[in-house]
Amino acid sequence: MWSQSHTIVTKSATKEQMWKLFADVNNWHTWDDGIEYARLDGKFEKGNHFLLKPKNGPKVKIELFDIVPNKRFVDLTRFPLAKMYGEHTFEETPEGLKITTTMTVSGALGFLWKKIVAQDIVNGLPADMENQIQVASKL
Repeated sequence: MWSQSHTIVTKSATKEQMWKLFADVNNWHTWDDGIEYARLDGKFEKGNHFLLKPKNGPKVKIELFDIVPNKRFVDLTRFPLAKMYGEHTFEETPEGLKITTTMTVSGALGFLWKKIVAQDIVNGLPADMENQIQVASKL
């Protein structure tokens, strides 16, 4: 199993603003340059799925694996012989809102999917999270 995280602390956005940003899956493409589209039919709740089409890749079906409103959500992408989890947490601290994204890949071909997909996601997290905060702060 492979796992890598990135954390940022900010006073620019609240957990409610961050939650609003992520729960509006159908508008992710407006703030994430790497996404052609993301489509969720139904509510942002555990067990639902959405389709995500990266600009340079095939569309993937992603499950909302675990949801704790305004605190945490985990998404799950199933690949052949591997699973990739994206855990997003929002924690209030005296220094500001602590936002952490952790990408985890497991399974027999996890090493391959880490190389093909997950490492690129992790490499982009610092800039992506700064952008998410900037957009969420205006919600």
